[in-house]
Amino acid sequence: MTSPISALGAVNGLSSVSAISGASGAAATTGAGAAGGDFASMLSKGLESVQASQANASDLAVQVANGSLQDPAQYTMAATEASLGLQMTMAIRNKAVEAFQEIMRMQA
Repeated sequence: MTSPISALGAVNGLSSVSAISGASGAAATTGAGAAGGDFASMLSKGLESVQASQANASDLAVQVANGSLQDPAQYTMAATEASLGLQMTMAIRNKAVEAFQEIMRMQA
């Protein structure tokens, strides 16, 4: 029996962001510090998680090609998880670039 696709690992590194979104001022800083780190470290962990899921999908693809993987559905789930993680990462990057461009437009 196969297990369902787990929550994206990339989101696990960014779980404390939800605590920040409802808070303001010093409370937001305290919430982020208590959650386990600054934004850069959370982002780094998220990217590492996406990279790990892609590496896992790649390894399972090799096993499928060799015929050594008993359940090919594992590869399908891993490939889907890696694809969704990459799509989410690209969406976050695009939003960050848009926000940066908007800030630059406001300064001009």
